[in-house]
Amino acid sequence: MFDFFLLPATPVNVWIVILLTGVVTYITRSAGHVVLARFKNLHPRAEAALEAVPGAVLVTIVLPPALTNGPVEIIAMLAALAASFRLSPIAVLAIGMFIVVVGRAFGF
Repeated sequence: MFDFFLLPATPVNVWIVILLTGVVTYITRSAGHVVLARFKNLHPRAEAALEAVPGAVLVTIVLPPALTNGPVEIIAMLAALAASFRLSPIAVLAIGMFIVVVGRAFGF
């Protein structure tokens, strides 16, 4: 049934994978909403855990490449960490991205 995963990447296979990924994402998000909508009040620990999810996802996406690419990424990560104590999350992301872009532009 899922033999197309083993075939070389053709345009049709790519679109099938994109479509299936979208369907699975939609199902998991809507199922989470349906489950949480049944509760009138969530426990404060559950709310804190749900509020921590976006940050955890961002860390899992950013941290591995930042630690394996080079010194510019590590410097950007440390600068973003320092900035995160005082600035908004969007400013922290902008600072980190700016440092990486400038560092790569200068060949680091």
